Amino acid sequence: MSHRVSLTQYLVEQQREHGHIPPQLRLLIEVVARACKRIAISVNKGALGDVLGTAEDQNENVQGEIQKKLDVIANEVLVEANEWGGHLAAMASEEMDTIHVVPNRYPQGEFLLMFDPLDGSSNIDVNVSIGTIFSVLRKVNNSRGISEEDFLQPGKQQAAAGYCVYGPQTTLVLTVGEGVVMFTLDREMGSWVLTEKDVRIPEDTKEFAINMSNMRHWGPPVRRYIDECLAGKEGPRGKDYNMRWVASMVADVHRILTRGGIFLYPWDKREPNKPGKLRLMYEANPMAYLVEQAGGMATNGTQRILDVVPGKLHERVAVMLGSKNEVQRITDYHREAAPAA
Repeated sequence: MSHRVSLTQYLVEQQREHGHIPPQLRLLIEVVARACKRIAISVNKGALGDVLGTAEDQNENVQGEIQKKLDVIANEVLVEANEWGGHLAAMASEEMDTIHVVPNRYPQGEFLLMFDPLDGSSNIDVNVSIGTIFSVLRKVNNSRGISEEDFLQPGKQQAAAGYCVYGPQTTLVLTVGEGVVMFTLDREMGSWVLTEKDVRIPEDTKEFAINMSNMRHWGPPVRRYIDECLAGKEGPRGKDYNMRWVASMVADVHRILTRGGIFLYPWDKREPNKPGKLRLMYEANPMAYLVEQAGGMATNGTQRILDVVPGKLHERVAVMLGSKNEVQRITDYHREAAPAA
């Protein structure tokens, strides 16, 4: 782009053009983006900054996962950056048991922030792309205090969503309900620069992302879909597919937003009472919002993810998102199999 547009300029222009970005939301997005710059510095230092490995006290988070040092650092950075600005009422994180209400010594705003502070933690120590995912909701009931109930809104009510991927470039991907845009961090200037507007996901693809080691645990619809992909040109799909799997949702979704594909993290038989592994409010909802805003589709196999009403803060969900025609196909397979199941 000949004219460099900053994140702040983009948000101001969106506010002028569409009038739906109030000052508190603009401030919130800018604060999250600044926090992501701080996290990026820690990620980039790696062993030099003594941030690799597990946390010293070997704590498990609410998900039952051993916390990495960078998980703890990223969570603290996001909480500290956002609690004092007056734009938030409360926050919720994948790394915290319950919500973090803005302390009384600070003014409370009208928005709620949810985040996965460091997605793809298993990749930290092997220097593979990881990221931060965030989602913004409006506080619906202002007549009482803050509780977990305020967060239990379907994803279609998000005011904004995005992620930051810490890879060869540090990239911020954002939607405020008017399409998807990408910003690249200019490290010399310390600013986010708009590098791609109106991101669109191709409706068709030849790439899928799934953890093939779990194949024996999948349900019949997923087995059917993947078997057709693996059959290649000689199979019912009539084309060869490639598999890509980074084990970092941010990295896999970023690839799909960039060149198409389908990402699958389905229900499986290992924990049959859980609908899926990924967290609805910290991972699935923000990514589904981005994908839909880019012309893609996101379902849990039978239902649009953004229509799912959460019943608890750390609810899990099956995820199928990406190129529209592929997601529609596997969703149809689930619906066809539902009566038999």
